[in-house]
Amino acid sequence: MDNESQVEFQIKDLHKSFDGNTILKGIDLELYSGEMIAVVGSSGCGKTVLLNSILGQYSFDKGSISILDRTHENWNLKNLNDFSALDIDDIHRHWGVVFQRNALFSGSVYFNIALWLKEIKGLEDDLIKSIAESALASVDLPNDKQFMEKSSNALSGGMAKRLAIARAISMDPYVLFYDEPTTGLDPASSTNIHELIFNIHNTNMEDGSKRTSIIITHDKDLLSRLRPRTIMLHHGKVHFDGPFDEFEKSRSDVIRPYFEMMPVLHKQMSEDKEVDASLYKRKGLLVE
Repeated sequence: MDNESQVEFQIKDLHKSFDGNTILKGIDLELYSGEMIAVVGSSGCGKTVLLNSILGQYSFDKGSISILDRTHENWNLKNLNDFSALDIDDIHRHWGVVFQRNALFSGSVYFNIALWLKEIKGLEDDLIKSIAESALASVDLPNDKQFMEKSSNALSGGMAKRLAIARAISMDPYVLFYDEPTTGLDPASSTNIHELIFNIHNTNMEDGSKRTSIIITHDKDLLSRLRPRTIMLHHGKVHFDGPFDEFEKSRSDVIRPYFEMMPVLHKQMSEDKEVDASLYKRKGLLVE
């Protein structure tokens, strides 16, 4: 981690409960612009609750989340609770989310990219077409007219995931959130997605800024290939925060059993652990 980098998210003493069951029990984190970060931990540890809290979908019981406000010339951290609904919509235009089960719209490949650009950014058709072609090419999908007219329902699992990523990056987001990006994919497709995440992360944005990637995952192979900063949640708290090399070598009686069980957990991922895509139509991250 480069300590001279701009803080993208600052989380202090974050607590969150549901029906008397405390999920987050005092999370303290600083996530930096340009970092690739993986959030791991056993089911129920609070990964998805933390992500939804950052995205503004959950109010929290105690603590604070500050996010980098890029809506003004001088970027600065601002408390999430201080944003109006319109302000947070502006912030979310700089973020992209790749959902666990893709949340593709019914309709064509082109429609999946174009609707977002038209409704949120108000772009014209000629520019949208150019952006769609570029986004599809960047994720190694065909970008000819025949493919763009293809139904999203006809895509294989790997191609659907690539389209979901293309849709997210078409907005040129500063921050990309990936929720279990390789769940349900075969090993070859998973490897391709690992490489895609790496390449997108390491390609600077149009203004030269470095992109921030935050990945919720049980995918040990993804961690081994990308070697991100790794944050492990355990019983609602941060149990580990550091380089993947240290996480991989740890003999901790909490980390070691989890690390060895990761392939099983990855295979058994269930729908109720994903980010709820339906929430994002209110926040400018998803339009249906």
